[in-house]
Amino acid sequence: MADDVQIRVDGREFVFPSGTNLCSALLECGFFESGATDSHSARFPLCGMGVCYQCRAVVNGLPHVRTCVLAVEEGMEVRHDE
Repeated sequence: MADDVQIRVDGREFVFPSGTNLCSALLECGFFESGATDSHSARFPLCGMGVCYQCRAVVNGLPHVRTCVLAVEEGMEVRHDE
């Protein structure tokens, strides 16, 4: 059984099994829009394999991280609304 890890998304705390895909975790938390484009229109994960860049978020202070190719880690800080 995988260990649980705690992450913070937009200031809210969530717990997931270690190794959970971050994009899937965001969807499960109810964050259906992963952010906004430069034109401020909604963005939603599309390809699920790092090609379309629609799942980008700020992760641990780094902007434009593709969440679909990243696993959750203990203490991860995610801002999906930028």
